[in-house]
Amino acid sequence: MASKRNPDLAATLEEIQSRLARLEAAARAPAPVAADPAKFWLVDRIARVGTKGGEVAYGGTATLPSGEQFAWQRQVAAKDLLRHEWGGLDRVLAALGHPVRLRLLRAIVHGRRTKADLEQLEGLGTTGQLYHHLKTLEAAGWVRVLERGTYGVPGERVIPLLAILAAAAG
Repeated sequence: MASKRNPDLAATLEEIQSRLARLEAAARAPAPVAADPAKFWLVDRIARVGTKGGEVAYGGTATLPSGEQFAWQRQVAAKDLLRHEWGGLDRVLAALGHPVRLRLLRAIVHGRRTKADLEQLEGLGTTGQLYHHLKTLEAAGWVRVLERGTYGVPGERVIPLLAILAAAAG
């Protein structure tokens, strides 16, 4: 009935409800957190280097369950990454995109390196399938034959593997 007296009342009420909904949503949203300088130490260091176009860096240290220790780092100009075709990377990334291959890598990193140890993992399928997955990982550089029937993740690939896993985990 009120709309007969004021035809714009319905539109005004709708606008008020919309504004109220936006205000309530903004009130529920977490307040922006000031950047913690210690949190962005890597970004700050890269900014100090001053490479035009930016840099991408990653690295880390790790002690594997076997006791082996690794330290590794890499820094690449962002413009170089953006300029080159990414098609050549598909094989390297695709090798990590299969659950069986990830299980194999995890087992190898955790010290299960012999063919006999790896064959004991559940859900790998046949010996032929195991070899197929190991060959795919080897062709992509994620696994190396250390000696006959024994596999390892090359030292220069341990930290990059963990960095990819960390990035995928968010």
